[in-house]
Amino acid sequence: MSKGQKCLVVAGGGAAGFFCAVNAARMSPALKVILLEKTGKLLSKVRVSGGGRCNVTHNAPDIAYMASRYPRGQHFVKKAFSRFFVPDTIEWYAQRGVKLKAEADGRMFPVTDSSETIINCLLREADQQRISIRTNTELKAVKRVEDGWRLTLSDGELKADYLCIAAGGYAQAEKFNWLKETGHKIAPPAPSLFTFNMPGNPVTQLMGVATTAHIRIAGTKLNEQGPLLITHWGMSGPAILRLSAWGARELQQLNYTFTAIVNWAPEYNENTLREAWTGLRVELGRQKIHNKNPFGLPQRLWQFLLLQAGIGEDLRWADVPAKEQNKLIKLLTGMEFPVKGKTTFKEEFVTCGGVELKEIDPATMESKLLPDLYFAGEVMDVDGITGGFNFQHAWTSGYLAAAAIAAKAAV
Repeated sequence: MSKGQKCLVVAGGGAAGFFCAVNAARMSPALKVILLEKTGKLLSKVRVSGGGRCNVTHNAPDIAYMASRYPRGQHFVKKAFSRFFVPDTIEWYAQRGVKLKAEADGRMFPVTDSSETIINCLLREADQQRISIRTNTELKAVKRVEDGWRLTLSDGELKADYLCIAAGGYAQAEKFNWLKETGHKIAPPAPSLFTFNMPGNPVTQLMGVATTAHIRIAGTKLNEQGPLLITHWGMSGPAILRLSAWGARELQQLNYTFTAIVNWAPEYNENTLREAWTGLRVELGRQKIHNKNPFGLPQRLWQFLLLQAGIGEDLRWADVPAKEQNKLIKLLTGMEFPVKGKTTFKEEFVTCGGVELKEIDPATMESKLLPDLYFAGEVMDVDGITGGFNFQHAWTSGYLAAAAIAAKAAV
């Protein structure tokens, strides 16, 4: 590093870290930028996101809609998004030859449907901007000194004028200890985006069956409607993942032991379905109930519900006894499933918790406690539901930190 040259160290080789590093270097060509990654892998979450397609962002109509998709950090991201938002992300990648497309549910992917397109774009940009990338190098401690930062690494020491911490989320509170030593408060971590375990429940025999349902958690206000997937361990799918995000802290307090109540026919509740049933009996009276399902349910699920209600295969709609009919109506609109435990959703592990937002400036991502210290991505107490929201926060926070650092370095 030449004498007088300013140095930025970015800790974390994920989406937020890369975006901070490449943008800072581009905006301030005289800046020396070093990127540290504690593992041997760069951009690992980008690689696995969206089943290997990389859900880059979300096609949100406006900032208010986008911000409402963050169980924690809504006000913070709203302010940040006013400076760098979805159209800016789309344009940034387009300028580098990467086109994004929106799907019906709002998720946005590269048109190649491959996360490697995003990874290659970021690596190419890092190469062009002469970023020094050091893998298998962990940041262990940071100390504010008179003219910047002294960093203790797993393999030595480093001096920096500016430091951006984009180290991702930690599952255990003690992993944040080195950050606490800077004086920052840490919101305790809790897993977010997980699936529900239902050990031994007969519903797991239907693994692979997907449908739209309404799910609520007994004894709480938590509820979601959307696609639900039955797995060999319990339930997954967007509706379950969204529930897990909104309920991250509450479900942690319940030790992941609770009752999920599923309405398989969400256009009805128990009373309205009971009222509609008379018409269905008249309309479908002569047909065997096992063969005729008026709710658009997958056949395997319909037959499972009939079995649980004790309705035999040969019964016609008109001949279902009142007791079994009542049981089926209850199962369709409010079937109870004991949940015991959770499973991380693929490798897209997200935690809530992290550096408390009141200590960070949302316009610049700079610490309000220590000058020249910045944060980007999941290390802050911000997390979104599944659908590209966590990546948009990574791009936005990385970019804003980069812009603020570049502006300082230019002075």
